[in-house]
Amino acid sequence: MSRHVAIVTDSTAYLPARTMERHGITAVPLTVVLGDRALEEGTEISTRSLAQALQKRRPVTTSRPSPALFAETYRRIAESGADGIVSLHLSAELSGTHDAAVVAARDAAVPVRVVDTGMIAMALGFCALAAAETAEAGGTVDEAVTAAEKRAAGTSAYFYVDTLDYLRRGGRIGAALALFGSALAVKPLLQLEGGRIEPLEKVRTASRAIARLEEIAADRAGSAPVDVAVHHLAAPDRASALADRLRERVPGLADLHVSEVGAVIGAHTGPGLLGVVVSSR
Repeated sequence: MSRHVAIVTDSTAYLPARTMERHGITAVPLTVVLGDRALEEGTEISTRSLAQALQKRRPVTTSRPSPALFAETYRRIAESGADGIVSLHLSAELSGTHDAAVVAARDAAVPVRVVDTGMIAMALGFCALAAAETAEAGGTVDEAVTAAEKRAAGTSAYFYVDTLDYLRRGGRIGAALALFGSALAVKPLLQLEGGRIEPLEKVRTASRAIARLEEIAADRAGSAPVDVAVHHLAAPDRASALADRLRERVPGLADLHVSEVGAVIGAHTGPGLLGVVVSSR
């Protein structure tokens, strides 16, 4: 009987539902706290509702999944016949999700390898897909982890936000970095570096910032085979236009995903987010 390695991630990977179903990937949801209501990302709160709440300046926070939820997920997967589990999660610098998974893994009925990918959004999603494809080909837990880590090492994420205020309020950047975009209405470009959100460049206008985001992503992609994801929050036209331009500018483009981020990332970036993930194959 062949071994079966199952892949778990979390809801911030923002993988399409059909892709998750096809590859047998399970996503554990993070929680968005809107006022006094705790809502699961992906099922109980829409990005539209989130954007409206943020625009009205209602209090919005996020919360990691509980160890008990991870334990229940691992139990269910083990009972379905899995011999091992690879659990891949967003950067531990940004969330306690990885730590909750580690606690639950200790008592799981089958071996569980929990991996801090240092990624988020489709940067995390591409790691989960790499692990799933390895598992589908008969790979072991260690081989699936190696595939995910290799994909993470070749993945970059860049993004534009209209304001750094949401990131500051959520504690994802410090006051010093918040000042980076405060003077003279400078529009900040950010990157994911070492699992943290770091400044990349500052540009005077939104249109110039988005043009620069396109240029940076195209340069990073080069001519080698890459997958690209374009993310947005409440900015579908911007995202679609950027995706169209990247199709023309990236000769090695394999897959291109365009999607709105979920409520967890949206709560920390605010409406107007535009992000690009470039992942080497």
